[in-house]
Amino acid sequence: MEIQRQNHAQQDKLHQANRKVVRRLILVAIGMFGFGFALWPLYEVLCDVTGLGGRSVQIAQDGANAQPSDREVQIRFLATTNSALPWVFQPLEKVKTVRLGELTEALFQAKNPTDEPMLGQATYNVVPPEASLYFVKTECFCFTQQLLKAQENREMPVYFYVQADLPEHIRDITLAYTFYRNDDVNALSQAMAAAIDEE
Repeated sequence: MEIQRQNHAQQDKLHQANRKVVRRLILVAIGMFGFGFALWPLYEVLCDVTGLGGRSVQIAQDGANAQPSDREVQIRFLATTNSALPWVFQPLEKVKTVRLGELTEALFQAKNPTDEPMLGQATYNVVPPEASLYFVKTECFCFTQQLLKAQENREMPVYFYVQADLPEHIRDITLAYTFYRNDDVNALSQAMAAAIDEE
């Protein structure tokens, strides 16, 4: 009898310990699930504050708000493609000196050297991140997906200005683009249909 009581007591303790572990695991799982949902808004805030991913770059409809200044800065242009996209992509000018507040054009060239049409989407980044708060784009190929037919070669413009109140310690700005491939068959067929309609 005594042995049975001890066995029951040990089993009760074991069940209680197991329940505590299960409760903790459930709480951890709920916490991780909630943290996963919180990551996207936190990433958005981080990008807005730091300029990561070019998120803080302002977008304007035209250059009407540009107010030219005598001060100049150098803009460096970088262009790369993701390994899944076999395009040749490069800036036509690697460095350009621009006046603050003056609407400026930069040209990039993209070529699809393959025998099939491809759809790409460009992302951009501005360095230093602080400069992204003063970098205003009025038109950019990165705003929409780009279709390049087989062997097509195209110039892609970017129109921008750097606000005249850019902090004095910033003298050089880098605008970097990376093109990624869009493998969505529906998006590709829609883009092809739109291209045929335009012809």
